[in-house]
Amino acid sequence: MNKVNGIHFTSSEEIHVLGNLYESMLKEMRDAAGDSGEFYTPRPVIRFMVTVMNPQLGETVLDPATGTGGFLVESLIHLKKQCRTVKDEGTLQKKTIFGYEPKPLPYLLSQMNLLLHGLESPKIDSANALGGKLTEIGDKDRVDVILTNPPFGGEEEKGIQGNFPEDKRTGETALLFLQLIMRKLRRHPRPGRAAVIAPNGTLSGDGVCARVKEELLKEFNLHTIVRLPNGVFSPYTPIPTNILLFDRSGPTREVWFYEQPLPEGRKNYTKTVPIQFDEFTDCLKWWEARTENDHAWKWDFRKDFDEAVVKAKPHWETAEADRKRAAALNQQAKEIARRIDELRASKPKEAKLLERRRSEITQVANAAEFKAREEQNMGDGIYWPLFNIDRKNPRAKEHVTHVPPERIAESIIQKESRIAEIMTNIRELLANQQR
Repeated sequence: MNKVNGIHFTSSEEIHVLGNLYESMLKEMRDAAGDSGEFYTPRPVIRFMVTVMNPQLGETVLDPATGTGGFLVESLIHLKKQCRTVKDEGTLQKKTIFGYEPKPLPYLLSQMNLLLHGLESPKIDSANALGGKLTEIGDKDRVDVILTNPPFGGEEEKGIQGNFPEDKRTGETALLFLQLIMRKLRRHPRPGRAAVIAPNGTLSGDGVCARVKEELLKEFNLHTIVRLPNGVFSPYTPIPTNILLFDRSGPTREVWFYEQPLPEGRKNYTKTVPIQFDEFTDCLKWWEARTENDHAWKWDFRKDFDEAVVKAKPHWETAEADRKRAAALNQQAKEIARRIDELRASKPKEAKLLERRRSEITQVANAAEFKAREEQNMGDGIYWPLFNIDRKNPRAKEHVTHVPPERIAESIIQKESRIAEIMTNIRELLANQQR
């Protein structure tokens, strides 16, 4: 207590030192205990995301999965540089930084982290950000900027899943947070924007995942995906990760990809040799003046989308027509079945003829339903693969594996031997047929 009492909390210099010390402590906690890994995103990655999002004083900044507060602290540091007056400082202190963190330990750590970096009354909600119904989020709940690394690979309980649209319910936390983030972005007067870390599985997933991405691409502008190199989150997860950058300015027309390279001579990052902020220098330069190069390429989503819809539409229209035909036939069969029941006792012969007619109609209806499913699947098979946004670098150098010559020779001999065996069998079959 005497040591704490000796700290001058009114001294900006001492508070600055304390803030840096606290950040170091959080990093050490991350390194010492695997469980703390979910609370910590590498500071260079956070700083890069804040730099490209460039929050402005007067805007609201939210992290719905706050953890130890890294994104909010970096945003606070970024926004402090814009303060010129007492009013500016008041805006920053009271109307700018917001977060959610339901776990007690990271909740306390984030509060202290923000306090030590100069936020006098951190507005971190201890509730689960996923705990409210998505449809109840209105304009007053929306924000200008969202920066976050939501947990992925987790499983949310059924009660939480019930807060989301029926066709987009899933236990995967990453997809639930992505839906929340889309809903939380402000529409006007200036469209909200977000930078979100997502695993490769989110980019390539189908089913519910594809439906979430369909909404993202059709109703939001997913303008950039930064593909992070291996080991950024080592040793806590080997899963490849990406930064999704999107805003609410309109539907996506084109998506830029930037593949952040590893430093020369490195195969991945490790806990002892992590990623550094200056490694993002080339990406930040490219951000301002975008051109295609060995690390950056562009996907014309709107062109591919329009082409997919044109190709899929005839199949969907045929499927719809077949479904309507099948429904009409099934209704007709039901009416005949009712008539059969009425005639079964009094006019058995007529009832028998009607039964045959009902059976024929049912068979035609079943065939129409089968054809409708086939046509629907053909249309879906054209349309839904479009939302696999795990797009590879077209200029990436393929890794060539050099096989020893003796193994190549052995493989050739084995294949030729197998071919000779098949040819012998074919000759024997032909000879038997001629006999």
